[in-house]
Amino acid sequence: MSAQTTTRDTATEPAVSLRNEPVQARSTARLTALLDAAASIVDEVGIERLTTAMVAERAGASIGTVYRYFPDRIVLLQALGSRNFERVMARIVDAIDDPANENWRDALRTAFASVIDAYRTEPGFRGLRVGDQLDLRPLPNGRTHKSLVAERIVEALAARFGVENSQATRFTLEAGLEMSDALVARAFLTNPQGDDDFISVSTTHVGSFIAENIGW
Repeated sequence: MSAQTTTRDTATEPAVSLRNEPVQARSTARLTALLDAAASIVDEVGIERLTTAMVAERAGASIGTVYRYFPDRIVLLQALGSRNFERVMARIVDAIDDPANENWRDALRTAFASVIDAYRTEPGFRGLRVGDQLDLRPLPNGRTHKSLVAERIVEALAARFGVENSQATRFTLEAGLEMSDALVARAFLTNPQGDDDFISVSTTHVGSFIAENIGW
């Protein structure tokens, strides 16, 4: 596939507007505790049933403390989704940079495996992921959560293996991510460890789709 390489701003995580940004270690720890509490509740009851009162109780904080940072439950979930985004991206980049991967295909397989591992081990990720299901409106510059992930993956592959960082490449990765997300989310719908059959379909067919549509 030939496509003109374009220059774009570095992909950044979706912005979340907190009422008060933590400026001291104590405030940062309090915010972390609230997000940890929210993550555990999402794992237990899902995003639809989560309330700010539940988060306050789980974190051992007052409801006023929750509202000090989050004006409502949606912003709280968006903040958790933003944290998930950064954590899963760190996993992906580490996987791509793993010296054991000798080519981009191995690196991409390892990266996708790291996302599946996040479903199993990252609190709140199975039910919320990066928060894309909370609000489907495009992010600034017309990007979506999946396009941000695709951009970072391509940037990491370009830095490690010199692959082409083009609009066509990013689109193929984003399309693959959309397909994989649907299949993997289904795999973990009722099974915290994931349904192997759905995971296998995602790994095999999405990998083939990407390989067939990228001419590296």
